[in-house]
Amino acid sequence: MKNHNYFVYIVTNKSKKVLYTGMTNDLRTRLIQHMEDSQGEKKTFAGKYNCYHLVYWERHQYVNHAIDREKEIKGWKRYKKEDLINSMNPEWKFLNDDID
Repeated sequence: MKNHNYFVYIVTNKSKKVLYTGMTNDLRTRLIQHMEDSQGEKKTFAGKYNCYHLVYWERHQYVNHAIDREKEIKGWKRYKKEDLINSMNPEWKFLNDDID
């Protein structure tokens, strides 16, 4: 049986003022898309607010688990999202170059 990878992630802007939560099956490509949109037409929320700096991610094997988790995190207040980020990345380093 094939192993699937679905990622729930949080990106922020350079000043770390805005958080965007998303879900994808190709995290590297999605981050590139966020960066290109922020430098181009700014068609999306992430593009409009220059959110392409990865500060949190988690992997799921099943798409329905990833979708449910994305919805859960999107429903949280900012402080709860910050606690989640701090649990994995307490220095809020930009992790874009650390993903495979």
